[in-house]
Amino acid sequence: MAINSTKSASRYAKALLELAIEQNKIDKVASDMRAVVAAKNETNEFQLFLNSPLIQADKKISILNQLFENFDVLSTSFMALITKNRREGILAEIAASFDVLLKEHQGIVPVTLVASKKLDEATVQSILAKVKPSVKGTVELTETIDESLIGGFVVKIGNTQFDSSVANQLKNLKQRLTR
Repeated sequence: MAINSTKSASRYAKALLELAIEQNKIDKVASDMRAVVAAKNETNEFQLFLNSPLIQADKKISILNQLFENFDVLSTSFMALITKNRREGILAEIAASFDVLLKEHQGIVPVTLVASKKLDEATVQSILAKVKPSVKGTVELTETIDESLIGGFVVKIGNTQFDSSVANQLKNLKQRLTR
């Protein structure tokens, strides 16, 4: 994923979000964009189809309309527009960017909690209690497990990461000892 395509995806997503807000179709378009991301994640063929220079734009639009026949008119018109503009290769990126921008618009802050094992609810709530004061908005928590942490946890909020894992502490100790 190149920087230019990410910027383009973000600009297209912003335009789509503004239209969805203006037409009061945020929930429907958000659902449609989640379906696009799911289609990309489910099969590699979807992205290959979008990137294919052998398939004409009109044919791609027709296939997209068949694949996503339950989509709102705004979503299908948007997909047709980006296909005509030869940007269909970044459709999934646009859809993912739309979700990020929508959460931002709604004041939802994604927080990822990575631990070496499943944490009990009391521990999760204790960590969230420490995190919430530094977050402006509603926390949307995603928990993942990474056994390579050995113990402890890592909290990711946007581009910020708080690492209190045993693996990180061992790495820091090693660096201090080898100086």
